[in-house]
Amino acid sequence: MTPKTLYRTLALAEVVTWTVLIVGMFLKYVTGTTDVLVRVGGGVHGFVFLAYCVTTLLMGVDHRWSVTRVAAGLASAFVPYLTVFFERSAGRAGLLAGDWRLLHQPPSGAVEGLVARALRGPVIAGAVTLAVLVAVFSGLLLLGPPTQWGG
Repeated sequence: MTPKTLYRTLALAEVVTWTVLIVGMFLKYVTGTTDVLVRVGGGVHGFVFLAYCVTTLLMGVDHRWSVTRVAAGLASAFVPYLTVFFERSAGRAGLLAGDWRLLHQPPSGAVEGLVARALRGPVIAGAVTLAVLVAVFSGLLLLGPPTQWGG
């Protein structure tokens, strides 16, 4: 999968999961009819959010984005629907163009080395990333909703 296709897919997945979560919150808090979409949509959204953030970091390292650009990409995941605008902006700026650089060029430094290893062994990297995401996601589920973290 090309970097552009992967990033676009996750940006759109963020939009879909945000929509499900917002509709779920409307049903739960405004109409008082059900909370099922908040429980299910919130979980799926959390997982997609984490996957988008990991992919933003991968893209940033592989395509040599500035720290500011990576931070903007990560921040876009916190605002409903902003990931699509960020993805389109990055595409217009040429930041998603081409193949994965570190598949073909030697890495410089430990971070690029880690990303290169992940890109060159995508099955293992995907399994490890999935396991880490599941662990983080499970930990967050144990903590409960963010509204309950303060006490």
